[in-house]
Amino acid sequence: MYTGRLAPSPTGLLHLGHARTFWTAFTRARDANGTLWLRNEDLDTQRARPEFTFAMKEDLHWLGITWQHELTQSTRLAAYRAAMQQLLATGLAYPCTCSRRDLANSIAAPHEDTDDEPIYNNRCRLPLATKTGAPHLDSEMWEKQRELQPHTNYRLRVPDNLPITFTDLHAGPQSFTPGVDFGDFLIWRKDNLPSYQLACVVDDAHQHITEVVRGRDLLKSTARQILLQRALQLPTPTYFHTDLMRDATGLRLAKRHDALSLRTLSASGLTPAQVRAMF
Repeated sequence: MYTGRLAPSPTGLLHLGHARTFWTAFTRARDANGTLWLRNEDLDTQRARPEFTFAMKEDLHWLGITWQHELTQSTRLAAYRAAMQQLLATGLAYPCTCSRRDLANSIAAPHEDTDDEPIYNNRCRLPLATKTGAPHLDSEMWEKQRELQPHTNYRLRVPDNLPITFTDLHAGPQSFTPGVDFGDFLIWRKDNLPSYQLACVVDDAHQHITEVVRGRDLLKSTARQILLQRALQLPTPTYFHTDLMRDATGLRLAKRHDALSLRTLSASGLTPAQVRAMF
């Protein structure tokens, strides 16, 4: 059975670009006689606000989008910690003590045309260790590396030069090479919250998502998430990455484009049908 999801972040008002992507997700679920989830991705504690959560639900309903189930990420911290413990047990996750500017943005979904996580220089990367295959680690050190430490950032060790390939249902065949297109990426923050990548993978599996519909600025994130799915032995859904909407200057629409927010368009007198015709 088809199961899809809408996954807005309550960090601002939804704009026309969000609307087109969410309308695509809604219609694909509807046409497949499937189920749709609304996932409130509210883990960005610095920017997420209750009034934006209320606004996004109201604006989606105004546009004509309905869903059957809801999930709020801030209620799922135990599940994310359990996944992190599983990654630590495999030896694929390691602590990172680097103080880098990109860590501040790690909780939000990255976008390859703006703030995509840069390739890590492997400064803190540890040798891949297992309990039976790490003679350089004594038993106490091995056990310590397998415990989630407080106030610590963690990265996933990626398999260098092993292409990750998938066929997107809209964008076609895709291939990204770890170590070339992206490096060891952040999966846990020192403020005791998961990164976007880890939370997304854990929730997609929990919700039994069969197809992910989102913007094509997240194609590279899909490769990262496939690695996490493999490491956690979780299923990989199919993907449909929509084209991005851009403003008159060619910039990708973002929450800074208040003039194109659904709330502003509605207040200007446009009907939902007129807004949908702008897609």
